[in-house]
Amino acid sequence: MPTHDAVNPTLALHTLGQRLWLDNITRALLDSGTLARYITELSVTGLTSNPTIFAHTIAAGTDYDANIAALASTGMPVEALFFELAIADLSRAAELLRPLFDASDGLDGWVSLEVSPLLADNTAHTIQAAARLRERAGLPNLFIKVPGTAEGLRAVEELIVDGVPVNVTLLFSHEQVLDAAEAYLRGLERRLADGMDLRVASVASFFVSRWDTALAVTAASPFHNRLGLAMAMRAYRAHLGVLASDRWQRLAAAGARPQRLLWASTGSHDAAAIDTLYVQALAAPGTLITLPEATLLAFADHGRVDHLLHADADHADAVIDEFRREGLGIDALSTWLQREGIDAFADSWRSMLLGLRSKCAAAVAAVPV
Repeated sequence: MPTHDAVNPTLALHTLGQRLWLDNITRALLDSGTLARYITELSVTGLTSNPTIFAHTIAAGTDYDANIAALASTGMPVEALFFELAIADLSRAAELLRPLFDASDGLDGWVSLEVSPLLADNTAHTIQAAARLRERAGLPNLFIKVPGTAEGLRAVEELIVDGVPVNVTLLFSHEQVLDAAEAYLRGLERRLADGMDLRVASVASFFVSRWDTALAVTAASPFHNRLGLAMAMRAYRAHLGVLASDRWQRLAAAGARPQRLLWASTGSHDAAAIDTLYVQALAAPGTLITLPEATLLAFADHGRVDHLLHADADHADAVIDEFRREGLGIDALSTWLQREGIDAFADSWRSMLLGLRSKCAAAVAAVPV
């Protein structure tokens, strides 16, 4: 049954079985105790990071300058230096979340770190980078984020075989969600055939609001903020279909846990829409939702949980058919959105590395000869 807790809407979501993650990580969040407070007061049970977040927090501010200077003095390559900084922060966040991880037997309490987005089309290098990051961090509650490109999904299968928890990111259609599930299932089936433990965690991150942002300028107002949720409903239906399949049931009977569906890109970018639009519409037991900090605080302040997301095929298909009649190529747009997301993260990655190089050069130059 839907619930609404006027005092604590985030607890209402948690109680119905959806887990809230914070879509942010900064040193200030850690040093100020804010992340710890979000965990205890707002039912946050995990967090995600991405190159854009780190580009803003590391290169643009001064919180990391002392660490950058110390690492720069060792001659460490700038990309390795970045991962040192990122893993340091994520390790602190993982420690805060570790009690949740232990108490839930590994269901809650996760943090995520993305491989370089420049590797999105290189399977072998993605596998190698993910393994290195996993080993370097040494955290049991760390997901390695891998984009759901064709090459990325081949890497996902191999990483699952190797026992590396994976967050499959940048998914925009139910077909892409099914492809991510296929990679996970194949990896588990290979582990099962080899007599290996099947408890290797994975989530599939479906990006919602970017559909609506992409159409905000070209679509007429009656079409605003509708397609993302319809596509999410389709993805949810596909996800439930995987869980109902005989193939998954055989793996579950052998001890596997489902690859959970995670709602990402959940901030509302339309000033005419409510700021909690996507959070309220995507309430669904067994799923996760990652929220930008502003959206988390808005939902905690005035959010509602009045109904649950349902896998209504007729409704979702009717909305999508409206857009098709307007001439929108849904399949082409989903492919473009994934590629645009990869390119945007790659741009942020390059910008972040450029900022780090500049700071390293300044730090080295400031050292007395």
